Amino acid sequence: MRTNSLALRLFLSAAAWTVVILVITAIALTSVYRGAVERSFDRRLGVYQRTLVADVATPDDSSDRFPQSLGELLFDLPLSGWYWQVTRLDTARPELKSSRSLWDSTLPQLEEAGGPMRAPGSRQGYVQGPEDQRLRIVERMIDLGDDGRFLVSVAGDASEIDEEIRWFDIALLVTFSFLGFVLLLITTFQVRFGLAPLNRISDGLAAIRSGTAERLDGSFPVEVAPLARETNALIDANRDIVTRARTHVGNLAHALKTPLSVMINEADAHPGDPLASKVREQADIMRDQVARHLERARLAARVAVLGTVTDVRPVIMSLMRTMEKIHRERGIAFDLDAQDDASFRGERQDLEEMIGNLFDNACKWAQSRVSVEIFIERPEAGGDRRVVHILVDDDGPGLTPQQRDQVAHRGHRLDETKPGSGLGLSIVVELATLYGGGLALGTAPIGGLRAELLLPSV
Repeated sequence: MRTNSLALRLFLSAAAWTVVILVITAIALTSVYRGAVERSFDRRLGVYQRTLVADVATPDDSSDRFPQSLGELLFDLPLSGWYWQVTRLDTARPELKSSRSLWDSTLPQLEEAGGPMRAPGSRQGYVQGPEDQRLRIVERMIDLGDDGRFLVSVAGDASEIDEEIRWFDIALLVTFSFLGFVLLLITTFQVRFGLAPLNRISDGLAAIRSGTAERLDGSFPVEVAPLARETNALIDANRDIVTRARTHVGNLAHALKTPLSVMINEADAHPGDPLASKVREQADIMRDQVARHLERARLAARVAVLGTVTDVRPVIMSLMRTMEKIHRERGIAFDLDAQDDASFRGERQDLEEMIGNLFDNACKWAQSRVSVEIFIERPEAGGDRRVVHILVDDDGPGLTPQQRDQVAHRGHRLDETKPGSGLGLSIVVELATLYGGGLALGTAPIGGLRAELLLPSV
């Protein structure tokens, strides 16, 4: 999942809600469980309290009126944390009866500590006992009329409650951690599964751009089906526009070439007439301008086509064989060093036109050798654009930096003794620029001119 991706946003939002819900649920479960443990502990204390209440209500003044242990040996163990105490409140000085475990201490009253009344005459809560023990205590007021008014208190060590809660929290933490991990895995799977159609569209568009497919094929969910449908419609509309543009360019070229040819022929019929010479001069300029703009329109229309890919090596081999035949009498040798997987994201005829012009220029000036090297430049980290480099070197006289700037301009020729119109390199520059590439001129290692053509690859 990349930064700022839709998948990462979905995953983080789902993960955040999962953590929040699990934390809230854990807090709620801990609170509920603590209440259940306290109620269970209070019921246990209540059993001892009812025994003491029964003894209080029994009219017996014997010393065994309040049994010490109440069936629990901890009431006999000093400072064990388990205590009971019966306080008579209707006397001038309260009379106390307590368990041996209290030793010489007394239990505090919840009423004095501000403990709430849970039932008529009853209270439950926490107090600090002997040795700063934290105790859970239950109290009950007993009014026997003339026989007196008594407060019956039973307390137990609250560490048992805390220990029970602690073990529950540990189990809950382990369980919820495992559950959260499983939920995050499920969320990851859900995000990947849910966004799979978008990945298919992305892969389909990459295939169209690389030339291995012409349309987005397959069935898509109803949410993204309109996107695929409109994308295919856009591709079809693009092809229709390119086709119409090519047709219009061809019709315009045909419509303009004929009148210009007639004007030039009529001017040639009167070689000594100054007016005919001027007409011929201006007609040549018009034909050059028309050819230039028609060529740009034709190239722009071809570049607009999606999904066209051309292997570079076969085109180079074909052009080299052609140039060897043309310049056989001069004995020019061609050297080729090319990657087999080098490809150009564009039409074959455009590549042939660019390479053909570079070969033609190199063969005109080469003494005996033309060297060609082709390699792919891999994209840098974070990039996805591959570039094919085509290096054409000759062992001719080469060019100075000033001359290199001049030869790329349309119609500019440095040597009128060589055949050509001066349009070759400028056509290469314009066509390469339309494809997002470029042409750079430099000094070749074998002594002449180096032409480096950069074009988009796949």
